[in-house]
Formats: sequence, C-alpha cells, structure tokens
Amino acid sequence: MIRLVVADDQAVVRAGFRVVFESEGDLAVVGEASSGREAVAVVGRERPDVVVMDVRMPGGDGLEATRAITARDDAPPVLVMTTFDLDEHVFGALEAGASGFVLKDAEPAEVVAAVRALAAGRGAIDTATTRRVIAEFARRRAAPAPPEHDLTPREVEVVRLLGEGLSNEEVAARLVVETATVKSHLTRVMTKLGTRDRLQTVVWAYRSGLLP
Repeated sequence: MIRLVVADDQAVVRAGFRVVFESEGDLAVVGEASSGREAVAVVGRERPDVVVMDVRMPGGDGLEATRAITARDDAPPVLVMTTFDLDEHVFGALEAGASGFVLKDAEPAEVVAAVRALAAGRGAIDTATTRRVIAEFARRRAAPAPPEHDLTPREVEVVRLLGEGLSNEEVAARLVVETATVKSHLTRVMTKLGTRDRLQTVVWAYRSGLLP
C-alpha cells in the first residue's frame, strides 16, 4: 500500500484527491493538511511514502513545506500540484527539492501514475508537465557548466535517455541491457553527481549542457 499525505488549502480539492487515490486499491491517504506548516507536521507524524503538495497555501506555503520535508534524512518524495506549470512557484518548488509536478486539472490517471512513479523511486520525469518545467527552469537559471564530471560514456547515455522521460525498463530495452544494470548505472551517476533523485539528475544534465 502506498501511503499518501495530501496538502491543499481547499477542502474540496483534498476530498477530490482522496476519492481518486483511494479508488485505486493500492493508494491510501493517511493524512491531510491545509497549510504548509501543517503539512510538515503531518508528514513528520505519518511518515508517508509520497506527499502531494499544493505550492500556494497560507500558513507557511508549499515551497517552505517542501524544503523542510526534503531536508529530512528519510524524506519522502514530494509531488507538487500546480495550476500553471511554468509558474515561478513551481521553479521554486524544484529548487526546494520537489520530485515531480502535476497540473491540478490533469486526468486522474496521470496523477495516479505520477504518485506510483515517485513511490517506486522512478520520479515523474516522464510527465509532460515535469519535463517542461525542467527545461524552462534550466533555461531561466542558466549557470556556468559545472566542473568536469567523471561519468562514463555509458552513464552519460543513461542520463540522456532519462532526460527523454524513459523508464528504467525502456532505457534497458534501448541499450539492450538488463534493467538491474540500468539501476546500477543510475545509482553510480547520482553518487558521482551528488544528486538526490532522477529529477535532480536530469536538472543537472540540462544545466550542464548534457541535454539540449
């Protein structure tokens, strides 16, 4: 069972997400919050597998809450809900450590798929929203290329395919290797780069020029 905390200042939105998630059978909403400050407290108490977070909330907004949650040693991934995918609040959430984004008016199946991806440690890079956010974030936050990395040619290839939104299984099929091999490559890549997850790895790749 994937345990979720949903944070949104509108009760009707929280209720809607609860209906969507709990109709799936493998998802359970174990906590709700109406403010960022409350979200941090609920996450600390319930220790969910995934947090679904609105970025615009009173009482300590979603950005502050995301930053506080992802700073924990055992931090769950945060899926940010947004009305406008290229909003500055969304870029702030990416900097704060969000692992994926979904539009509030997205189809329920897309939201559920994003939650399951984060719970499985895959990130939500394959959603159109997340990929647009990453590309625009990298463009607006253009920075000098980081120091020379020590990724192998195969590891660079894996990162580039990750940037296309491919899953581990799809990357393995493209490279004609085992999925376990892809996972090993990604683990080494994140260790070398000091990135926390797949999304942050792709952000690094955009900002370093590894991805166009």
